[in-house]
Amino acid sequence: MASEFQVCGLNAEAQFTLKLHRGDGMTLVAMNWRNGKPPKNFVGFAIEYKEPGGDKFYALKNRLSFPGPDDKVDANRLSTLRSPIQKFRWVHFPRNAELAGEFVYKVTPVFMNDQDELSYGEAQTAAIELRRETYPGKLNVAFTRGFVSSQAFVDRYESVAPISKLLPKKADEGLKFVPTHPKAEEALAWMGFEARHAILEVLDQAVVDKKAQVRVVAYDLSEPDVVARLEKMGSRLKVIIDDSGSHGEPHSAETQAEKLLAASAGKLNVKRQHMGKLQHNKTIVVDGPETKAVVCGSTNFTWRGFFVQSNNALVLRGKSAVKLFLKAFDAYWNNETPSGFGKTDSAKWADLGLAGIDAKVAFSPHSGSNALLQSIADDIGPKSTSCLFYSLAFLYQTPGVMLNAIKKVTKDKTIFVYGVSDRKVGGIDLQKPDGNVTPVYPSALAGKTVPEPFKSEPRGGGGNRLHHKFVVVDFDKPTARVYLGSYNFSVPADTKNGENVLLIRDRRIAVSYVIEALRIFDHYHFRVVQQEAKKAKKKLALTKPPRKQADKAWWEESYTNARKIRDRELFA
Repeated sequence: MASEFQVCGLNAEAQFTLKLHRGDGMTLVAMNWRNGKPPKNFVGFAIEYKEPGGDKFYALKNRLSFPGPDDKVDANRLSTLRSPIQKFRWVHFPRNAELAGEFVYKVTPVFMNDQDELSYGEAQTAAIELRRETYPGKLNVAFTRGFVSSQAFVDRYESVAPISKLLPKKADEGLKFVPTHPKAEEALAWMGFEARHAILEVLDQAVVDKKAQVRVVAYDLSEPDVVARLEKMGSRLKVIIDDSGSHGEPHSAETQAEKLLAASAGKLNVKRQHMGKLQHNKTIVVDGPETKAVVCGSTNFTWRGFFVQSNNALVLRGKSAVKLFLKAFDAYWNNETPSGFGKTDSAKWADLGLAGIDAKVAFSPHSGSNALLQSIADDIGPKSTSCLFYSLAFLYQTPGVMLNAIKKVTKDKTIFVYGVSDRKVGGIDLQKPDGNVTPVYPSALAGKTVPEPFKSEPRGGGGNRLHHKFVVVDFDKPTARVYLGSYNFSVPADTKNGENVLLIRDRRIAVSYVIEALRIFDHYHFRVVQQEAKKAKKKLALTKPPRKQADKAWWEESYTNARKIRDRELFA
């Protein structure tokens, strides 16, 4: 059924299988050859899609093409009917993903003869509902589109005007910055994606619900659309703003926000706090007769949080979730030290009370008796039976039980592991398909030596670009689970900082986070491919069928490399 989160193609005459996986605002399209290996002249998949209610299929585009007779590659994006996808899976962002109804995907195998002429095999089709909400009225997973260091961003916006006209250079300038980019409104909506929309929607609902009480805990607070909405709440708002490090400086954006909100809500409704080290939560709670909603996740209320970094936001609906987050807010307000907060009930796991969804939350800092880090590491390590996906900011800069658990699982050849982690300075740590951890430095690609047919890309300023904190265990099993929140899976996050961590045992939600993990992984894995091509002074192009004895088909490694075999089989 199209309403399911995973749907298969049913054409038994096609030479391959097709499986669609529902992501939030995106679709994972996965294929596998039905019997044995593909023929040598198989050169990839053409992928087309049709919107709900539409009468026309649109072909996805590929940035890579086959080399021409002069060995040159076409610099334009071409239809996958001409430049097929040479992968067994692809993450697609439909232009209007929020539309209600079925998105229909048609996938066709493409072949090439000795004269470089293309032909097409029997297609598979399947339909899936993406929906804007993961579980309407109960829970919605939302992501930012993230990094500006992407070819899509260059094509759409950076080629029109520099990024300096779209984003402020410094966080402290955020509340006063006005974009002058000619496509600013469209670009910010594109970059902020579902997360920005979901967060602002909750705030807009709170503004309209005049009797709603609003509680906010903010680590970073420099995004003017958020602060302007909070100002409209008046005395209905109580807010805790972090004051650690530079946040506590007289001219910081957080201090500016404090003054604005003290004027609108009253000084007694605004508190600065850093617990043992940081007040690192990013939560909004709305408790009103019309709206009962919670926002949590990794998304800071800043320009970088919304528009540059890869982040997630979770919107929870209902009395039970609101009650737990309100209780935690009061516990923070009344306990400014780890020892005080760690004794409260909010520091313990509590069920979120979402009908049909097994989900619970706990807040940091914990005391020694209710600390969670070791138990989370134990769940991820010995209890992973199939696969592990993670996107964790600073993982390799915070040694401890979590890093040890992930390293241990990675060494287990029976467990499929993909992961990315942002470094403090200068790049990304990528868990490659061969099992090795490789640094990726996006800055190395921001120049004239980017391999053809790609263009140099902006970095979006200094600081980390990957800001997620989530781990998905065994997404393909009934035991699928996701850990997520503001929690960095470190000792400070567990026992010093103000944080929230959620454990959700639900396959629909697990699949959503896995697709986001794959999207990011594939992006940065291709960065490695680009770096290697640059170093070798090679052009990036699609692979033609083997013409010489030493030639290999593009798909050969997917049938000989153990990890790539598992990748091909796991999703399709």
